Amino acid sequence: MGLVTEVDDESAPTVLIVDNNPMSSMRLTNLFKTRNFNVELCEDGDQAVDEYIRLDPELVVLSLDIPSLDGHLAALEMREHGGESRIMFVAPARMAEVAKNATYSAGAVAWMQKPISSESLESVWSTILGAIPEAPGLEDLDELYPDRIQIEADEGPLLPLPGTLPLPVPDASLLPDLPVVLPVESATSKPKKGKKRLLLLLVLGVVAGAVGYAYQQGMLPV
Repeated sequence: MGLVTEVDDESAPTVLIVDNNPMSSMRLTNLFKTRNFNVELCEDGDQAVDEYIRLDPELVVLSLDIPSLDGHLAALEMREHGGESRIMFVAPARMAEVAKNATYSAGAVAWMQKPISSESLESVWSTILGAIPEAPGLEDLDELYPDRIQIEADEGPLLPLPGTLPLPVPDASLLPDLPVVLPVESATSKPKKGKKRLLLLLVLGVVAGAVGYAYQQGMLPV
């Protein structure tokens, strides 16, 4: 293995390595740095698709057994997005048949069996740099991954966000006739001073009116 150094050249090609095995990621990182690649890493399929769109790398080295979205479906999502990136699968020996089928389906340039050495990478390097095959699996992507989220063109006004929906206005004709309840002061509550004064004035007014009426009717001596 050659000397591993950091690649600072912005014009250097970028490889996106997608593997959730730290030892495998480290090995692949070292291999591609010796070939003067800028290396970007991620660990799951969903993130890999996002990073592919963001980086537009020249090469994607994609493990098949990764979480959230397996390598085959992640590769198909990348191919559907477009671009001229080459995709290479890496897989353990037990997944050899799966790797072969995925390579054909996603139009990958090659697949390699883990663990990968400098010599094994060199043996397929010309194939990796060769023409990018078609991806026949794109025709079956919706069947392979029926729950995937697709971004569609805006065809109307946006709905309010959850939690901001207006409350429904009921039809007044459907509401029952409810009794009007007036507030009643508790019998045990103490009247305020203002109410006492008003009550006294009312009583005095009634008494004065009664006395005046009695004088007018001659019921009381003048």
